[in-house]
Amino acid sequence: MTIQQLEYILAIDKHRHFVKAATACGITQSTLSSMIHKLEDELDIVIFDRNSHPVQPTLAGKEIIRQAEIVLFHANQLKEFSMQERKRVSGRIKLGITPTIAPYLMPKLFKHISETKDVKMTAFEVYRDRLVEMLKSGEIDIAIMSLPQIDTGLLEIPLYKEEINAYVSPTDNLYEKESIEFNEMPYDKLWVLRHEIHFHCDIPDLKNYEENRNVTYKTGNMSTMISIVDENGGFTLIPELQIPLLDETRAKNIRKIVNPTPIRTVSLFVRNDFVQESLLNIVADGIKGFLPQKVIDERLLKYPIRL
Repeated sequence: MTIQQLEYILAIDKHRHFVKAATACGITQSTLSSMIHKLEDELDIVIFDRNSHPVQPTLAGKEIIRQAEIVLFHANQLKEFSMQERKRVSGRIKLGITPTIAPYLMPKLFKHISETKDVKMTAFEVYRDRLVEMLKSGEIDIAIMSLPQIDTGLLEIPLYKEEINAYVSPTDNLYEKESIEFNEMPYDKLWVLRHEIHFHCDIPDLKNYEENRNVTYKTGNMSTMISIVDENGGFTLIPELQIPLLDETRAKNIRKIVNPTPIRTVSLFVRNDFVQESLLNIVADGIKGFLPQKVIDERLLKYPIRL
């Protein structure tokens, strides 16, 4: 039994004619008849007396029609509720964000949310593997992170793309270069943010990264990695949008990576059953309001998010 079949029997009851009912439903008369026969077989009840003109419901059919009206009323109530939830611009947002994105998004996003009436937000700064778990378990509603192209079972809405640059110690030979060739990066000098920055391009050497060093530091804190480079030499990787947060001295240590330039996509992630697209758009609109337009996903610039 389907909602569609119930709609069909109400159409026949209204028009008392199979051809007219089929036309009103936008289907052929044969399709309508077939669907009604299937419903009658499932219920083991004859709903309509096809020998009468116009078509009349049987005694049992009248009760079926009455119950169908009740079911369809509640089905429409559910649809209306869903529509209202999608459009509702009030509520609480539980948002998770990774440490390499939070420093340049959260200060202004907090300001945007604080100026939005009837919306409250609680934010958590967590590594991305934990964010995926929190999102799936319902601990948070929305996550902002960059993930490899893997199937997480989550809905991804791309926000923006940013280049990955090198932050180089002035004591390192790379400092003399205006740019660094992607395939010539000396990975034995790289201080890497494990699991927090990944490339669209494959770097096989990084798979054995820990074997090439006698010291490793697993963190997602960009400021800590920069301080480690300042003290120990070498270089680390820094997202493009983090660069304006550097002071004038440290900004001189940035070098572009070329041929190719590594790019990462930062996206909003929600569960597939998330319905409050208005709250999702509030977050997205806030981010679009202060990021450079050139980095924002083209679809997000043109259209609101639709779930």
